[in-house]
Amino acid sequence: MKIAEIYRSIQGEGLLTGTESVFIRTSGCNLRCWFCDTPYASWNPDGDDYSVNEIMERVSVWDCRHVVITGGEPMLFAEMIPLCNRLRADNYHITIETAGTLYLPVDCDLMSISPKTTNSAPDAIDYPRWHRRHQRTRFAPHVISRLLDDFNCQIKFVVDNESDIQEIDEYIRQFPRIVASDVYLMAQGRSQQELSRVESWLKPLCQQLEYQYCPRKQIEWFGSVKGT
Repeated sequence: MKIAEIYRSIQGEGLLTGTESVFIRTSGCNLRCWFCDTPYASWNPDGDDYSVNEIMERVSVWDCRHVVITGGEPMLFAEMIPLCNRLRADNYHITIETAGTLYLPVDCDLMSISPKTTNSAPDAIDYPRWHRRHQRTRFAPHVISRLLDDFNCQIKFVVDNESDIQEIDEYIRQFPRIVASDVYLMAQGRSQQELSRVESWLKPLCQQLEYQYCPRKQIEWFGSVKGT
């Protein structure tokens, strides 16, 4: 299982914001979002191969009961199944962060799904092959339905401009099981200045639409750097 980094930090997004957690970042992704803030796990996947035992040894170094498995796209790796089984056996709380295009029968407490809408596609001229592949595979409704059936889920959308909201509304209407209180809208940005620009109009809109506004507290706390 290719791992970009394992570190202890504080969850900065979603339901468990503020929770001290050990992050296991897998390296490799089947999509190529233009705004990806971890290109070392997607566009240019870096890292080393770890066995489940080696990952567990790294996790056990920290006195922390929450583990977040993120990426890249962790659901690319079949080793997720035995890894989650080991984490569960040792009584860790498990969050998995995924784009919702792939399914594995893993054991977890919170499935954090970040669906990729039209706004995520890489430039069609600069990256024509990835643009076509990304647009073809970014939406897998059968996978989303199965994840919603099998797991406790939160849904996080990246929002870059106001035109994204209509697509998000249409997306959610396709899945009646999704309730507004489980939907988090997150500003696109890699700096606090960029986030604040979108937050100024997105936060009041979330209140109006009864969605959750999702700050990216790790950028506020640490900046957009590895290990946070």
